[in-house]
Amino acid sequence: MSAEGDRANVEQLSAELGVAFRDPALLERALTHRSYAFENGGLRTNERLEFLGDAVLDLVVSEALFAWNPDWSEGQLSRARASLVRREGLARRAREIGLPELVQLGGAERRSGGAEKDSILANAYEAVIGALYLDAGLAPVKAQVDGWIARGLGDAVAHRDAKTSFQEWAHAALQQTPSYQTIGDTGIEDDDLRFTVEVRVGNAAWGTGVGRTKRGAEIAAAADALERVKSQS
Repeated sequence: MSAEGDRANVEQLSAELGVAFRDPALLERALTHRSYAFENGGLRTNERLEFLGDAVLDLVVSEALFAWNPDWSEGQLSRARASLVRREGLARRAREIGLPELVQLGGAERRSGGAEKDSILANAYEAVIGALYLDAGLAPVKAQVDGWIARGLGDAVAHRDAKTSFQEWAHAALQQTPSYQTIGDTGIEDDDLRFTVEVRVGNAAWGTGVGRTKRGAEIAAAADALERVKSQS
């Protein structure tokens, strides 16, 4: 990619973020995957920024959870943070700001579908956060992530409640613990319907669900099972 193309990518991402970088070279580096760096004479990669961004995200998410949930235990805070900074969630945010089209990949990596790999996109998003922190500190990072933290926290609570609620019902009504079995896998990465999971209590199937991840499919299966419980009550 030409220098003009690099600058265009930086300008587009700056516009998506709503931030004017004082040092655009930081954002350019955040978009530089090691495959691109190798093919272009050993440029600096985004890996150090990724390392920093990972730590900054942990701090910002931890602070938000601590402030928003004063009654939560350390364990609840840790589980929520882990849910929010999962690779899938970071890759989803990367797609929202257009990183699949902007991240700089080597030819072979791009031809193999690297621009849609969750691992590459999540790492690139962490690198962008690292660049934003170095350029302007924590305040703009918080502004960037507060919205998706709130959305993700709502999803995490809903997800936790579906599985927990069905388990509590199964314990009380059937004196058994539900189990989850993957009964289908399309094998297609990033397929929203990739996994099909069945939730069983003993030998009886109570619900099925589909999702991009096994966890998502398990959540959908638990929700399906809860609907069955409601219809029988």
